[in-house]
Amino acid sequence: MTASLRFWGVALLLFVALLYLFRDILLPFVVGLGAAYFLDPVADRLEAFLRSRALAAVLAMLAFYAAVFAFFLLFWPVLESQIAALGERAPDYLEQGRECLQPYLRVLFPDLSLEAVGAVKTAAGVEASKVLAWAGTLVGHVWSGGLAFFNLVSLALITPIVLFYLLRDWDKIVQRVDGWLPKAQATTIRAQLCEIDRTLAGFVRGQATVCLLLGAFYGIGLALVGLDFGLVIGIATGLLSFIPYFGMAIGFVVGVTLAILQFPDWLPVVLVAGVFLLGQVLEGNFLTPKLVGERIGLHPVWVIFALLAGGTLAGFLGVLLAVPIAAVLGVMARCAIGRYQESAYYLGTSGGDAKP
Repeated sequence: MTASLRFWGVALLLFVALLYLFRDILLPFVVGLGAAYFLDPVADRLEAFLRSRALAAVLAMLAFYAAVFAFFLLFWPVLESQIAALGERAPDYLEQGRECLQPYLRVLFPDLSLEAVGAVKTAAGVEASKVLAWAGTLVGHVWSGGLAFFNLVSLALITPIVLFYLLRDWDKIVQRVDGWLPKAQATTIRAQLCEIDRTLAGFVRGQATVCLLLGAFYGIGLALVGLDFGLVIGIATGLLSFIPYFGMAIGFVVGVTLAILQFPDWLPVVLVAGVFLLGQVLEGNFLTPKLVGERIGLHPVWVIFALLAGGTLAGFLGVLLAVPIAAVLGVMARCAIGRYQESAYYLGTSGGDAKP
């Protein structure tokens, strides 16, 4: 048992060390690996029909890149114009928000002097600058760690090659790695790998589908209501839904605030809030249970912590690896706890602690 723990401990340390040493060049390989894992079921179905794994891999890749290209071709011009317009009008929205809040502040604090108002504004500005500085630092880590020029070029040139070969040889790679497993622990390791695959498939594949559907729903719904920049806010909300509760909360606050500033009456504001609430109902009662599943073993708090920690430690690469590593650690922790609860030490049946 000690030798086994020593072996796996050394293997884990080597993996972490190699991941840290090569973190600056791993992005295209990680993206290719993730895309291959995502597309493997599609390639399996195509292979069963075409009787050629290489041709199935090519067709799956073409379908994947065609979908990405179609998205940018259809939505990017609109998104780009809305993002630029939102940046130009942001100062006006802030000024309108300040003017809207002033009457309520006078009612709540009628005896508040001008000096006190200035002090409150100064304190609020200091705290807001701290929050923005922290957010900017985190974004800077993500940007510098994952979107440098070299990585952008490597994503465009290397990732398709990595994706093709991984997708073509996926079953062979799995079989080869399975043959490396130690005979004594092979059954246990296979069981844990199957649990990891189930967790990742349920979360990554399912959650990605949920995010795309929610982005389309929010974007179309807010655009139909007439909210300015509704398409951008809706798509961003759907994509941020990958972080549990965070995406919907941010989208709701931004969307309702813009609706209050834009519309003179309350009906459109209520409709905007209704779009977000209806999206939350659809996600919680239909999309997530059907596409993700309720027993994936990843608690929302654990996912949020993993994403923030990954982004802080390794930038964009860390964000990509956060959920898979969290899933692996979660499965390993549950296995270790299960073994502990079956042990004589936990049950109190060893040595002098044995119960009559």
